[in-house]
Amino acid sequence: MRRLRFPAGLVAGKLVRDVTIEYDAGLITAVVVGEPTDGTALSGIVAASFVNVHSHAFHRVLRGKTHAQGGDFWSWRDLMYRVAGELYPETYRRLAAGVFAEMLGAGITAVGEFHYLHHAMGGQGYSDPNAMALSLAKAAGDAGIRLTLIDACYLSSDVKGSPLRPEQSRFGDGSAAAWADRVRDLAAAVADEPHVRLGVAAHSVRAVPAKDLPSIRGVADELDVPIHVHVSEQPAENEACLAEHGITPVELLVETGVLGPRSTAIHATHLTDRDIELVAASGAGVCLCPTTERDLADGLGRAEDLVAGGIPLSLGTDSNAVVDMFEEARGIELHDRLRTGKRGVHGAASLLDAATRHGATALDWPEIGSLQPGNAADFIVLDPGSFALTGADSLDAVLFAATRNDVTDVYVGGTQTVAHGRHYGGILPETLGGGLAAVAE
Repeated sequence: MRRLRFPAGLVAGKLVRDVTIEYDAGLITAVVVGEPTDGTALSGIVAASFVNVHSHAFHRVLRGKTHAQGGDFWSWRDLMYRVAGELYPETYRRLAAGVFAEMLGAGITAVGEFHYLHHAMGGQGYSDPNAMALSLAKAAGDAGIRLTLIDACYLSSDVKGSPLRPEQSRFGDGSAAAWADRVRDLAAAVADEPHVRLGVAAHSVRAVPAKDLPSIRGVADELDVPIHVHVSEQPAENEACLAEHGITPVELLVETGVLGPRSTAIHATHLTDRDIELVAASGAGVCLCPTTERDLADGLGRAEDLVAGGIPLSLGTDSNAVVDMFEEARGIELHDRLRTGKRGVHGAASLLDAATRHGATALDWPEIGSLQPGNAADFIVLDPGSFALTGADSLDAVLFAATRNDVTDVYVGGTQTVAHGRHYGGILPETLGGGLAAVAE
């Protein structure tokens, strides 16, 4: 059993003084606040680690390399396809390990990797049809991060159900039934990996024909796993869905059973009032990705209205143009300030919940996301003497000032994976190049 004593901590939505974390066998056994203890004295502000609900690890290659082209989401997507075309199981493992190590350094101990890069170019399967997915599982093990591997069904190139384009061919399994069979095999392959849990996804209403959407929910129910889906990220998606089906993407996803209590809608940027009512009634959550949504010029989502409807919000780094959960959390508030012209729309405690415990629920890691007995000993330490945090005397002051650079130490299940800002596993920044840097030039 270990006891670590900190001068301050973020506990139960507040910045409090004198916090001791006691843990044993990877689990928190006690959290003592406001009392001196005989624990090992450490400096810093202790807090629950972050949970990153939505990531595409390979998009990290594009960071900072797409600005000069201008354009919009759709032109950015063409560059993304070029990167996807250059990845193979071993290069994917090395690249993803670097991305996951970067996340750990930013205080993230669990990530949902939304995976659709399934096969070789041309759509041919590897000898193991799940080789790419298992590369991600190995990369998470290399880095020491918890992973929810969200396997996405991707069958069509548009809402009409048109065939995949050549650059999309490696995303598809040919049919929903073939996808389901492969996912069942994947579930068996990762069943004994303690750091990996499984999720499934319908990539979007663009990528899964309406007739196949119910089967995606069926697999989620069969395997008892979360189901995620990109929803209304772009106005063009809404327009195409209305033209083809006469209803919005949310209405289609509710009608086909995709949205429900085990579901998370990713982005949900361009929702109608009726859409918000339907998401709330379904019991689904919404994952916002503010840094990506502004990087891709997606638009400003209606976070205030989602919260008013009782919809839990979580957060993701998505394209990994930025890996900083402080930035994602305050992005909820700052985007609503721009949209509504009001300040103080969201409380700091609710923003922190989006970055921690709501994300844990969305990824099926209910034992992380908060500092309390019985939970896993996943926690981070912040530097109160940094330029950003000097003088911070409240949760508001921490949340609206801190950055990923203020994270000094990270513990996963009681094991220290980051110390003084350096990854214990020796994964270095150059891993992030993955040999692919020139693809985006």
